[in-house]
Amino acid sequence: MNTTNIGWIGLGLMGTPMSQQLITAGYPVTVYNRNKDKETALKEMGADTAASPADLIEQVDVIIIMVTDDKAINDIFKGEQGLLSAKTTGKVIINMSTVSPAISKEIAALYAEQGNAYLDAPVSGSVKQAETAQLVIMVGGDAVAFEKVKPVLEAMGKNATLIGEVGAGNVAKLAINTLLSIHAQGLAEAVVLAKQNGIAPETLLNLLNSGALANPFMKIKGDAILNDNYAAAFSLNNIVKDLKLAKDIGLSTPLGEAALSTYSAAQAEFGEEDLIAVIKEVGKKE
Repeated sequence: MNTTNIGWIGLGLMGTPMSQQLITAGYPVTVYNRNKDKETALKEMGADTAASPADLIEQVDVIIIMVTDDKAINDIFKGEQGLLSAKTTGKVIINMSTVSPAISKEIAALYAEQGNAYLDAPVSGSVKQAETAQLVIMVGGDAVAFEKVKPVLEAMGKNATLIGEVGAGNVAKLAINTLLSIHAQGLAEAVVLAKQNGIAPETLLNLLNSGALANPFMKIKGDAILNDNYAAAFSLNNIVKDLKLAKDIGLSTPLGEAALSTYSAAQAEFGEEDLIAVIKEVGKKE
């Protein structure tokens, strides 16, 4: 068994399979989640539970966080029973959420004052990659802290890379998700255009998946379109959140601006669905 005691906060679509990978790898894991029902699967695998973030950090060496947004991070750190309230020292915090570089820098500074290290370490990949430990992990922060927890990260991903100072991981993730949004919208527009002119979606997708543009994302999202399956692996709500964060750090390019506009329009009606449900918005003009 690995001896590093890990605390985990956030058991959503990604957080649950990622934390399960750590248990499978032999790490002792203690979890905290606001919705206690979501802790059940981890408890059945042998995880312990904590009553609050403050209680959790007292018990572990490393805390990993996988939540939705900046507000959730503020609550986890600054709440009445938040991580900062415990005033611990010598801990490593790994924030794997897709949040703003600004909040990572703010929390890192506050945490350093207590003698702790903070790494921002968002991931590229979706639920399938989380379930198979094939995530790509981009890290910002102190090199010594990164080397200390690199084996932990490698239990969840096929690649964990330190790319710069605190916030660098967040910036890289926002750039990647900007491209993701453009790719998904482009696929949706191509399918709609072909259909408007008498070419069935399955015919076009067969061509795309046999040619130079073929890639796993195209296959997965193409299959979702063909099966009319828009259950969220990564929701429209989340891509809009990420595009707005990208805009906050300077996204103003033509395709980026167009993507934010289109996904925002789609969010109003289809926000809980997968981002490829953008085809429903694009197809309104069909």
